[in-house]
Amino acid sequence: MKLVCVHCLAVNRVPEDKRSDGPICGRCKEPLLPAAPVDLTDTSFDKVVSKTELPVLVDFWAAWCGPCRMMSPAFAEAAASLATQAVCGKLNTEFSPQTATRYNISGIPTVILFQHGQEVRRQSGVMNTQQIVQFVTGA
Repeated sequence: MKLVCVHCLAVNRVPEDKRSDGPICGRCKEPLLPAAPVDLTDTSFDKVVSKTELPVLVDFWAAWCGPCRMMSPAFAEAAASLATQAVCGKLNTEFSPQTATRYNISGIPTVILFQHGQEVRRQSGVMNTQQIVQFVTGA
C-alpha cells in the first residue's frame, strides 16, 4: 500500500500487514500514520489525497471559527482512534483558499472523506468523536 509522508511528500510503500507497526518515511524518518491530525496546505493536499491508498479525512476549518475550535479536540481523538485505518488532516481555509474554493467549502467546519483521490462523502457542522469515527468507518 502507498502512503504519502505529510512531512516531505515522499510516496512510501508499506505492506498492508505492517501498517499497525508504526511505519516511518524512508526519506525523512517521520511517522507515516501519526495518531494526530496532520496539517494540509494547497501545496500538499493533492499529493496526500490522491496518492495515499488509505482513506483520507480532511477537516476544513479556520482559526476564527468557534465551531471549528469546538470540534478540534474531537477530531484529534478520532485521528488517534483511526490512525491505522485513515489519514486525518486539517486544512486551514484561510491559509489554503485555493483548495477550499475548489471543493466549494461554504460553511465550516466541513469534513470530507476521500478514497483514491475522490470525494466519497462530506458533512458540515460540528461532530463529536464517535460521529467522526462512524463517518469514516461507516459503522
